[in-house]
Amino acid sequence: MSSLAVTATAYASAPCAFVYAALLDAESWPSWTSYYEVQWELPAGVERPAGIDDLRTIRSRLGRVCCRERIAELVPDQRFSYEQDAGLFASHRGSVDLAQAPHGGTNITWSATYRHALPLLGTLRRRRLQVLAHDLASYANSIVSRNS
Repeated sequence: MSSLAVTATAYASAPCAFVYAALLDAESWPSWTSYYEVQWELPAGVERPAGIDDLRTIRSRLGRVCCRERIAELVPDQRFSYEQDAGLFASHRGSVDLAQAPHGGTNITWSATYRHALPLLGTLRRRRLQVLAHDLASYANSIVSRNS
């Protein structure tokens, strides 16, 4: 096994704040990703936005836990980074970087590194990451349209 780094890019006409809000809104993920459920693991009674070291669990359409991720870095409207805490790709670290595009909107760069990668994983992970980046852009654009 070898390490793997993949990157995907997308453009959203939505401002960075809308794209960032979509990333933090775990409950919205099933509406714009192929995941069945994404939930923050916060102590009972705690209602706040996600913070560093908070955990989230992602489930597949079959209801199985795909992974458990720990939030590694949050830079409002600029960066959302996470590390896989448990699951098939436990050595996975991802980051979604947002930058204001020159003529408005947001340039999205979603990158991920895997310490251990199986053969042929690169092509599949690149495709998956590109779909996620594109779907994030589309979802953020739809938020802007609904609020207009």
